[in-house]
Amino acid sequence: MEHYTDVRPPSNRSRTLTHASPLEVSLQAALDALGDPIRRRIVRELAQVPDWTRPCGTFNHLPVSKSTLSHHFSVLRNVGLLEQRDEGARRLNRLRRAEFDDRFPGLLTLVFAEPQAADS
Repeated sequence: MEHYTDVRPPSNRSRTLTHASPLEVSLQAALDALGDPIRRRIVRELAQVPDWTRPCGTFNHLPVSKSTLSHHFSVLRNVGLLEQRDEGARRLNRLRRAEFDDRFPGLLTLVFAEPQAADS
């Protein structure tokens, strides 16, 4: 019998992750997702770090509860802005900037140009 040590079945936690393609998202859905200042802040913070280096737990400085933060991540995934994967107990994030820019040119540029004080 062969043993595969590098193959793990997906956890129940990761089975619940759904990721939309930006190609499937309407402009209205993208605007609705980016209409929330906390979500814009998440997007800006993810744009400043390499892919897959920022776990969800490092966003605990934001002024929302853990469950509300999870909701914000879900909204961002559902419009194709965010991709997540589980690594052990951590859920890592990747901003899908190139894919989103292809679908909605210039929209993220506006988000990144927004003054930080708008989140307060």
